[in-house]
Amino acid sequence: MSSASPITALLGPTNTGKTHHAIERMLEHASGMIGLPLRLLAREVYDRLTARVGESRVALVTGEEQRIPRRPSYWVATVEAMPVEREVDFLAVDEVQLAAHAQRGHVFTSRLLSARGRLETWFLGADTMRDALRELVPTARHVEHPRLSRLSYAGAAPLARLPPRSAVVAFSMPHVYELAERLRRRRGGAAVVLGALSPRTRNAQVAMFQAGEVDCLVATDAIGMGLNLDVDHVAFAAARKFDGRDVREVDDAELGQIAGRAGRWIHDGTFGAVTPLELPAGAVHAVETHTFPRVRRVQWRSDDLDFSSVAALRASLAAPPSRGIFRHAAGAEDAACLAQLAGRADVAARAGTRDGARLLWDVCTVPDFRRLLLEVHVDFLAELFAELADRGRLRDAWLERHVGELERGAPSDVEELVARIAAVRTWTYVANRRAWLDAPDAWQARARELEDRLSDALHERLVLRFVDAARPARPRARPQGKRASRESAPDLGALAGGLDPGHPFAKLAALRAGLAPAARAPGRAAWVDEVVLAAHESFALDASGEIVHAPGRRVVGRVVRGGSIALPDVRLADGDDLGAGARSRIHRRLLAFARDVVAELLGGAGELAPRAGASAPLRALVHRLEQGLGTALEADLEDVLARLAADDRAELVERGVRFGAGVVYLSRGLTSAPIAARVALASTWFRAGRALGAPAGGAVSFAPSRGVDRRAYAAIGFPVVGPRAIRADVLDRVVEHVARSTDDGPADEATLASWIGATRADVRKVLAVATRGASVARPRDAAPS
Repeated sequence: MSSASPITALLGPTNTGKTHHAIERMLEHASGMIGLPLRLLAREVYDRLTARVGESRVALVTGEEQRIPRRPSYWVATVEAMPVEREVDFLAVDEVQLAAHAQRGHVFTSRLLSARGRLETWFLGADTMRDALRELVPTARHVEHPRLSRLSYAGAAPLARLPPRSAVVAFSMPHVYELAERLRRRRGGAAVVLGALSPRTRNAQVAMFQAGEVDCLVATDAIGMGLNLDVDHVAFAAARKFDGRDVREVDDAELGQIAGRAGRWIHDGTFGAVTPLELPAGAVHAVETHTFPRVRRVQWRSDDLDFSSVAALRASLAAPPSRGIFRHAAGAEDAACLAQLAGRADVAARAGTRDGARLLWDVCTVPDFRRLLLEVHVDFLAELFAELADRGRLRDAWLERHVGELERGAPSDVEELVARIAAVRTWTYVANRRAWLDAPDAWQARARELEDRLSDALHERLVLRFVDAARPARPRARPQGKRASRESAPDLGALAGGLDPGHPFAKLAALRAGLAPAARAPGRAAWVDEVVLAAHESFALDASGEIVHAPGRRVVGRVVRGGSIALPDVRLADGDDLGAGARSRIHRRLLAFARDVVAELLGGAGELAPRAGASAPLRALVHRLEQGLGTALEADLEDVLARLAADDRAELVERGVRFGAGVVYLSRGLTSAPIAARVALASTWFRAGRALGAPAGGAVSFAPSRGVDRRAYAAIGFPVVGPRAIRADVLDRVVEHVARSTDDGPADEATLASWIGATRADVRKVLAVATRGASVARPRDAAPS
């Protein structure tokens, strides 16, 4: 990637909108890539992006998950998994202060030194990296964003007196479980967020908290890395953590990163402690004023690895840094695994060649998701390496033995489920190393299905263990923009007789009842997965606006009016009995489908406007085609067409745009299925209702309804000319025929009547308009209200 592109360092405390600004900036480019510190955050950003531009344009790449469409414009990845060999216009790396992290820091440092966008690069992170970035990336322009809300200290309080919408933070899973149990007894329950949770379980737990079904959330420091939560108060239940080597005090910068989750956007937040813990006055001042010690040194390891032998590889990994700001990443897990494996005779024998040494290193990079003793992980890597070295691929029988063992039995304990999901994550990672397997797609699907099944079971167990519907804290309306008012809870002493459906905790009681084995409907969760994971081709948008899921022709939603005709919103057709997390997942998938429908109508033309260097006439033409869903009258484009460069016109033609006589259009949008989708989108945007309908029987023209905005007909591919709405390609042919007839004699009415499918009287009226030059039924300019 280009090293000469402008570089921006966007620095500041939490809640400054850094990631949001980077995403918006990336979308202004034709292509881009953003590296994020966590798989959970990468998935969250992927969901946001696909809801904006559709799944066909966004790739997701993490160690455990790869969703890569045929021709992605944007790449969302964990920092380690960034495909930096791909050239993109815009590149961003988030949370760059992690360059100082003992285990992962060397990867962030490598990205700072060498990862660049072709046209623009952004590095996002804490202000503590300012001095380090000036030395590492001296050409970067530094931009500081102030926090958008105030963060203040609220002191220490017992769990029972924490304010509503509190996140309680601990630094070990046993402590998290203990706090959640106490909150269940005192406050009715809590959601739980751990770094070890899969995105699926994490989303389900967060959705329960966001929807107001529980009053508190208990989490590890996993919530500190950019995950967006509607939290008013962060309470620390501990101030010491095990960092993989030692138990140490949590430093002020780490406290600030976590406390900053409170008071998102413009809402002020507070932080404090859970008694008997008191935060030191110095730490409180640092968090409130966002003043933390600067990062002086970052982790570094050579990227120039020597695979001529295992000894040479180890020597290159141990190469000393050449600059004082670098601290050698001596404690990295992959290098530690290599050191142990290199001492085993059987491993050394298999790794004696260049290819063997390279394969051994690739195996050493498999993460230890289980977090057991290093020796246990090394034993697994030795077995994995032997299988690959001896046979070139992992045998299906060998995989079956390991994965099948994880599929057997049904863990009922939270801790056992977490441990089993961690083990499955190892096999998900392995399955994504496509060169290692004969059938990677099948094994990826199997591992994902197993992780999803275990994740659902874990969510159920977390709810059953840590949420008590009989002792709710206080009911709360689901947050909507401004914080909803909270009312005191009525006496719920006798729930045995059931709750009134209108009671605020009726949904939670129903959820708990639904989790009982006798009442659980396993097909429901499977149906949600089927919809969320379905390919674009599995959905259809009919002319009525309904989104139909192919299996069983089930209506799952409908398009509704959004920001523009090309940016519709969606509404779920079903799902009142689903949890907030499932509804959110389905809504995101349907919204991405709606975006893909529009992108499909425009072909590749829609990708030209955000491209760097795109001319103003090109951007204007693409915008007008978007607003017409692929059709625009020549009369409405006179100002743009007069200034459109020949190269731009040629590129548009290459993307399927037809510069016809009297009309500019894309032929791909004029068959039956695209026309039905256009009718749905235009009817919604122009509020035409059923008055705007597709022509029956595949007719190429029809009489437009009175009172319907003429632009609506152009948007479905049938611009209005006189008394008829005529399909764009047929109108092109008609106007061209009329233009030729001006020199060769009058137009043949009978021929035109057969082309248009109209009476001769209507044809004469069409001709009266068409022969007035280029002014063909110009629509009104006013936007619909």
